[in-house]
Amino acid sequence: MLLKKWEQLPPEMQTADVRKYYNILKKKQVSLFFKRVFDVVVSLIMLIILSPIFLILAIAIKIDSKGPVFYRQERVTQYGKRFRIHKFRTMVQNADKGSQVTVSNDSRITRVGKAIRDCRLDEIAQLIDVIQGTVTFSGVRPESPKFVAEYTHEMMATLLLPAGVTSLASILYKDEAKLLDAAENTDKVYIEEILPAKMYYNLKSIENFSFWGDLKIMFMTMLAVLGKEYKGDCVPAEKKEKQEIEV
Repeated sequence: MLLKKWEQLPPEMQTADVRKYYNILKKKQVSLFFKRVFDVVVSLIMLIILSPIFLILAIAIKIDSKGPVFYRQERVTQYGKRFRIHKFRTMVQNADKGSQVTVSNDSRITRVGKAIRDCRLDEIAQLIDVIQGTVTFSGVRPESPKFVAEYTHEMMATLLLPAGVTSLASILYKDEAKLLDAAENTDKVYIEEILPAKMYYNLKSIENFSFWGDLKIMFMTMLAVLGKEYKGDCVPAEKKEKQEIEV
């Protein structure tokens, strides 16, 4: 998982905003090496242990609704590379022809899919992506090309590392679907409000990157799945401006 040389990065990533984060990661090549070793070893062990659950989920999904076992939507990972993510399918077939943002009461979610989502089991299929190297355990959640096209220059820094199964942002926004329930235009609200807030934490995580920090995020994720709530410190731009005016 070593970084490419600066001049080998995609042109759209060779900006001053990205350089700041690139220089931080460049000094942590040892941590990046152990990060990859950990990904390969742990994902192989987990795939073996969870293979019975994979089989049960596959059978349940096929019985419940028509369509494939895995959902293979195109996402973006390190250096802007596109790949097709592995997730257990929780929606009806061809559901992604509509909005790519999901709300909590989304009619596209199947009966079995709802149970899988509630237990966060749809994500374990990404162990396949971790072994392939397109995804890492702890890193920025992989976005669709549609949303990556909305990234600012600074947000592009999140593509210096592979996309992740979990992150601080995904822990804090684990109930993201509920936040979008009242939105008339879910994609618009996601791009203008939720994405910038999540990127605040994603960029902060790169600034403070360490192998041990990744392990902490994974531990926090397990607690979050079990019901523990975490609060962030991100202040929406409009609220921040109001506070500054009041001061």
